[in-house]
Amino acid sequence: MLEIRNFTKCYGNFKAVDNLTLTVKDGEIYGFIGHNGAGKSTTIKAVVGAMSFDGGEIFIDGKSVKSEPMECKKIVAYVPDNPDIYDYLTGIQYLNFICDVYRIGKSERNDRIKKYADLFEMTASLGDLISAYSHGMKQKLVIISALVHNPKLLVLDEPFVGLDPIASFKLKEIMRSVCDEGGAIFFSTHVLEVAEKLCDRVGIIKKGKLAFEGTVKEVAASGNLESLFLEIEENE
Repeated sequence: MLEIRNFTKCYGNFKAVDNLTLTVKDGEIYGFIGHNGAGKSTTIKAVVGAMSFDGGEIFIDGKSVKSEPMECKKIVAYVPDNPDIYDYLTGIQYLNFICDVYRIGKSERNDRIKKYADLFEMTASLGDLISAYSHGMKQKLVIISALVHNPKLLVLDEPFVGLDPIASFKLKEIMRSVCDEGGAIFFSTHVLEVAEKLCDRVGIIKKGKLAFEGTVKEVAASGNLESLFLEIEENE
């Protein structure tokens, strides 16, 4: 579903990501782990087409992010690490705007909005201005907007930040159901226990390079994800 091949991104003379290669398979939840500044968000923004890059290639479902950006964006949904959305719109206006972008018909959009708004307990608040929403409510709205067009690839940057325990649990269930239906998840998180329980595979990025990649079973064989992460971080 997602192939990152020799991806490099520079800021002046600084290499934020250096020759990164990884693959996320259909039906797989892939956890992307690293401390602040390791290159996680830079990689994620390049995957979703929000940032150009200096070297390598990124393919989504066999299509190039560089040469076929619109085709890629049709099948991808992105939840950023901070829900910066239009404060002057109501929740339902924002969701309808997203549905218009993806050309989702009236009946289909109504069903999907109702499904996810009910699930995240947002239905009663959709008529309110987004400026009145709490951080957690904005996060829920962004997640709903990411799901309404049934994406093949969900790209999530710290998606659980700001969510209450019930919403976090429901998001985890949705992530697994997306994969059960043949989609894939590529997400970053600092909550290592969540990654260990939820992911099929994890990759640890350090100073822009992939320092470890393996299945959760392989991680368990060496102890746990937290101890592995700390060991990698402590070794220069």
